[in-house]
Amino acid sequence: MFRRILIANRGEIACRVIRTARRFAVETVAVYSDADAAALHVAAADRAMRIGGAAPGESYLDIAAIISAAKASGAEAIHPGYGFLSENAAFAEACAKSGLVFIGPPASVIRAMGSKSAAKGLMEKAGIPVVPGYHGAKQERKFLAKEAERIGYPVLIKAVAGGGGKGMRRVDKAADFAEALDGAKREAAGAFKDDAVLIEKYVERPRHIETQIFADTKGNAVHLFERDCSVQRRHQKVLEEAPAPGLDAKTRKAMGEAAVAAAKAIGYAGAGTVEFIVGDGRGGGTFFFMEMNTRLQVEHPVTELITGLDLVEWQLRVAAGEKLPLRQEQLRATGHAIEARLYAEDPAKDFLPATGRLAHLRLPAGDPRGPVRVDTGVRQGDTVSIHYDPMIAKLIAWGADRRAALARLASALDKVEIAGLRTNVDFLARTVRSRAFAAADLDTGLIERSRAELFPPPAPLSDGFLAAAAYAELLAEEDAARARAAASDDPHSPWDRVDGWRLNQDSHHAFAFAGGDERHVVTVHFRGAGTRIGIAGRELALEGERLADGRLLLRCDGRATKARAVRDGRDWHVFIEGAHRRLTLHDELEGLDIDAGGGSLAAPMPGKVIALMVKPGDKVSKGAPLLILEAMKMEHTIFAPGDGVVKEIHYAEGEQVPEGAELLRLE
Repeated sequence: MFRRILIANRGEIACRVIRTARRFAVETVAVYSDADAAALHVAAADRAMRIGGAAPGESYLDIAAIISAAKASGAEAIHPGYGFLSENAAFAEACAKSGLVFIGPPASVIRAMGSKSAAKGLMEKAGIPVVPGYHGAKQERKFLAKEAERIGYPVLIKAVAGGGGKGMRRVDKAADFAEALDGAKREAAGAFKDDAVLIEKYVERPRHIETQIFADTKGNAVHLFERDCSVQRRHQKVLEEAPAPGLDAKTRKAMGEAAVAAAKAIGYAGAGTVEFIVGDGRGGGTFFFMEMNTRLQVEHPVTELITGLDLVEWQLRVAAGEKLPLRQEQLRATGHAIEARLYAEDPAKDFLPATGRLAHLRLPAGDPRGPVRVDTGVRQGDTVSIHYDPMIAKLIAWGADRRAALARLASALDKVEIAGLRTNVDFLARTVRSRAFAAADLDTGLIERSRAELFPPPAPLSDGFLAAAAYAELLAEEDAARARAAASDDPHSPWDRVDGWRLNQDSHHAFAFAGGDERHVVTVHFRGAGTRIGIAGRELALEGERLADGRLLLRCDGRATKARAVRDGRDWHVFIEGAHRRLTLHDELEGLDIDAGGGSLAAPMPGKVIALMVKPGDKVSKGAPLLILEAMKMEHTIFAPGDGVVKEIHYAEGEQVPEGAELLRLE
């Protein structure tokens, strides 16, 4: 085992590697950008070294800076995590040239599998079925369009050097091919510095099933069973589980054997994943090789929970020259595990990534070995920036069967509390409880075909949320009044009372809250018979108290509710039984400017303009694409909210724009 390793990554995966290294008394060196100087992985490591600016190209993608940090720190090996340089052959070679062990497969294997086209060719030679398509080197637009016609629509355009859904477009008809090809190439070039693409037949109702493989340098290779990663948005995974539900024994065995054959065919070493598409959307039948990931996957914890193994430990042992700890016949899968990826994003706006400060963060208690596990790389007070992936945490639940795992995961999601930015936690809670997911009716179109269930209209704001926000505001004013009174010359002054005292008037407080598109005025009356709260023309008896854990216990007309209310500026974030609502406090007489949502031409997030589709004077129709922003490694198209004429364009291609900036003006 190594004495000291450097982790060439950040966030959740860096913390994950540190946890295993500490178990084996392996010292860890973290690297950080200017944006991550106070990050959790920096605090968790034994040592930390700055490697550059906030942008990934100035830090986590800077091979020379990372190698220099490793040598200066006395590290013997580098763990690349996932993302960034984890599948970069040049980085693996640079490690070897510098006398450092790369904790991953040989550079030659990374290079071979890094090209989706080359990988498919190798798999075909090994007798493994691949998705029909064009995987060659020719990239002329007319040629690719003809290949798409030959293959037959729908087709999938995929970046040759890609991953994570970047540089990927589904095309249903020839008329849309050119625009989709431009977008895929542009996104691929930005993410991987390589705009080459391949064209594949789009498999209808596909399941995305991957097999975890491990190989050592002594010729041994095994698979650690499969994972189902079919639930996706924007070609990126949302929920993953192991084993794949409903997969018949014959298909499961054939996929495992094919994955091991793939590893042996290329001389693999270390952790990897062979990804397959299963064609009928259910449990068996034809499967096709899709790609091979030459690294640890984000979803590896579900495999760890069903096998009881530590895959990072296996990585360290193999990289140190040891043989695999177990043979294939010694491996066992027990129970079921499901992982949910918690992101800073807005599902209601096509999963648009969100940025901002985590003003409040509470995650359920977890144990690395289950039954509920929480992997995260952030803390309360941290900022989710535009520079990196917006993942906040992974919640993983294990159960004796799928139903038990599902129930545990749903309960864990209900315990998540986040304020300060938008997240997908409510969406995840709805998805794990949805009819299709609960029934294991899985395919990559699950989210779209369950849209009505997963994206319901906002529920009316209940009395409990309004009462909690009003009571929390009263307590905050009471705390402030006590502080003022203690600091004044007259601590008994009636002007520092918070019981709604008014000279010759009814004793009350009135609060105006905006929640979504709704406005609510809540009045708290202080009377001799007790406190009463007025909501929507009704009066209810109100009692409340603070609990030891910081929550509020409220009784409205005798009905008890436990709530947590967290203040962030003028907003009160209220959490009740897994539900979360944000209520913005306004002055009682202040008009409320509530954004009804439609058609803003403001930047929805900080980003860079990478393409303009219009120029001043152009006439556009509602829904026409106007420009494309790039943020958080993904493209986001801004569409015309209505018919009009482009009068001004405020940013040129290549310019950075702040969130909320007006991008252009339409009349």
